[in-house]
Amino acid sequence: MLSYNFDYYKPKSIKEAIELYQTLKSQERKPLYYGGGTEILTLGRMNYVYTDAIIDLKGIPDCKVFGFQNNELIIGSTLSLSVFEENNVFPLLTNTSKEIADYTSRNTITIGGNICGQIFYRESVLPFLLSDSSVIIAGPKGTRKEFINEVFHKELRLDDGEFLVQIVTEKEYLKAKHISVKKRQQWKTGYPLLTVASLKKDGIIRFAFSGVCPYPFRSIQMENKLNDKSFSLKDRVLASFEYLPGPILNDIEGSDEYRLFVLENTLSNILSYLGGEELE
Repeated sequence: MLSYNFDYYKPKSIKEAIELYQTLKSQERKPLYYGGGTEILTLGRMNYVYTDAIIDLKGIPDCKVFGFQNNELIIGSTLSLSVFEENNVFPLLTNTSKEIADYTSRNTITIGGNICGQIFYRESVLPFLLSDSSVIIAGPKGTRKEFINEVFHKELRLDDGEFLVQIVTEKEYLKAKHISVKKRQQWKTGYPLLTVASLKKDGIIRFAFSGVCPYPFRSIQMENKLNDKSFSLKDRVLASFEYLPGPILNDIEGSDEYRLFVLENTLSNILSYLGGEELE
């Protein structure tokens, strides 16, 4: 149970949700958009999150879309992570998201809630960073479409009153050769030590990371080093570490030194799997 009371609203359109948010703000309330609610409940019990008005987005049809339009996969922000296990149209997303928490939790954790959450892992954003996906964002100034790599910097940058409506991915990325590796020190569904997702496109291997730093990221500079076949796998991996954005996480899941050790081995294995061996 939460230690505070709140009002609950379930708008049926984007317009209604935004108008509700603005009205509540004008009344000096503290509204929060709500997709799945897992994080709000978890952090709310620990008094890390407070709201006196929840705006539930799950009644908005645009936020529940799942399918293809004009060779693009459209994913609504309020779809639960378990949907992608049951409908494996984006295998890299399936392989990444199915490692988040346990199946029961994935029935309530939404893709938008995970991407926009405060818990820093947010692994479900990794496949979208790798596939140059776009996001549909709605707010008081209207609806806009942006490349995720331009608006996701440590977190999805949303202005006050905005929320994520959909993620759009071109069909050509969905069947690209890929791998997603999650490393844990503890139990199977515990918090990860780190997650690395990777996708090969036009002969170039792309990498996105979670759990290495206190935010998910994709680094083009690291990719340039990791794809330089004139060097050995080990030298490429170590050279790529110069471009880690930092700080490297050092917590109960593992020390910074241990994380780098695991990351080195993980990257070497991924390069070998995806055909990134050095030239002979």
